[in-house]
Amino acid sequence: MNNALLKVYVKIQCLMMQEEGQDMVEYALVVALIAVGVTATMRTFATTLGTMFTNVGTLVTGAV
Repeated sequence: MNNALLKVYVKIQCLMMQEEGQDMVEYALVVALIAVGVTATMRTFATTLGTMFTNVGTLVTGAV
């Protein structure tokens, strides 16, 4: 009985010491943070670009 409990205890300790899955979680968090930043930047860029095209269109229409 003691031997079986010791084996289970050692197995649990080995599983808890593994760090293989942590790297993937860290990479996923970095990718999510970059995605949020890119989304916010693109919205601002799209608004600015739309305003720029409107101004150019107005200038071209006025020149004709």
